[in-house]
Amino acid sequence: MLPVFGTGVLTLVPGRRPGLLILVRVDLQRPFPNSFSIIKTSVLVSDFNYHLPEELIAQEPLPDRASSRLLHLNRNSGVVEDRSFRDFPDLLRPDDLVVFNNTRVFPARLYGHRSGSRSQPLSAQNPASRDFLQGRVEVLLTKQISQEPNEWECLVRPGRKIGVGERLYFGDDEKKDSLIAEVVSRGDFGERRIRFAPAPDFFAAVERIGHVPLPPYIGREDRGNDRERYQTVYARERGSVAAPTAGLHFTPEILARLKERGVETAEITLHVGLGTFQPVRAEIVEEHKLHSERYEISDQAAERINQAVDQKRRVVAVGTTTVRTLEYSARQSGRVQPGSGESNLFIYPGFQFRVVGALLTNFHLPQSTLLMLVCALGGTERVLAAYRHALEKRYRFYSYGDCMLVE
Repeated sequence: MLPVFGTGVLTLVPGRRPGLLILVRVDLQRPFPNSFSIIKTSVLVSDFNYHLPEELIAQEPLPDRASSRLLHLNRNSGVVEDRSFRDFPDLLRPDDLVVFNNTRVFPARLYGHRSGSRSQPLSAQNPASRDFLQGRVEVLLTKQISQEPNEWECLVRPGRKIGVGERLYFGDDEKKDSLIAEVVSRGDFGERRIRFAPAPDFFAAVERIGHVPLPPYIGREDRGNDRERYQTVYARERGSVAAPTAGLHFTPEILARLKERGVETAEITLHVGLGTFQPVRAEIVEEHKLHSERYEISDQAAERINQAVDQKRRVVAVGTTTVRTLEYSARQSGRVQPGSGESNLFIYPGFQFRVVGALLTNFHLPQSTLLMLVCALGGTERVLAAYRHALEKRYRFYSYGDCMLVE
């Protein structure tokens, strides 16, 4: 039993499925069964698991962005329909407001070498150890913490070998685009904070020596065309380490068709970082905490979105990052607030949406926070049933894959 509240006590009761716990209040002054009331039901991360054959993970973008398939899910009826993304403008209502995330991916993956200054002493019996200790290092910049000094949150490989105080070297001194950084702290889950030495134009150097941060399930090195294809056609504001992938399907032609139909649009910015793709390590969903990510909403965008909400028009979010930004901003007043800040809103089933009425999104990893968000909007059973349909019909999954519209 848990503490007493008034005339009742709180207790955790096992649910029907393994691992499910239900928080129940027992009123000591009321007869059974009216003495029991459910306060909260825990949600298990394993509820969002599914098996994906490896061959369905898209490794390359399609030659034509808009040729992707679109799975249309009616969240009220559960009916799914196989469509093409080119049908997307025709699936919208004329008075819909479509909101895009205009963040721009930068080549945030850096390859370099370390000084080995914080490593164990070299072994005289193993002269090759010097090469190992000063070997290749991979750094994924995830979030700029401060500009002066220029400090970043990042992921580092090989993580265990790189300690605080280690100096890292990137680029080519002869081409004058080299960067030097020092590891200044370490996070709870292996992430590092590194501080770059002053450089004449830091981002220009990163653009020259950096690599497109393709996700790990794309089993190849990045290529030149990824700089264009792992980027939305409307990307403007630099800062993301992963693309808002639902937007990758849009072309100038599709955007023009939205305008022709009279569909209003707006843009917000959320820079994708660790909060979007960090793994869920907890067993119970409520115990997971998201990293914060920077966002910005202009006065004009906030005005358009709030006007649509006031007029009972539907707000269609392009991508889960757009959903999180809008719902975080409106979490207290129900109205989207202009300005900038950091969002760590974790949306999972049971969440009450205040702004978003429909969502265009790609297919997401099992047990991921992104899949949980989609289930929060579309209903867990119906979304997972739609995923099973997509698997049967061999849709392409993840960043370079197909998409679904949940409405």
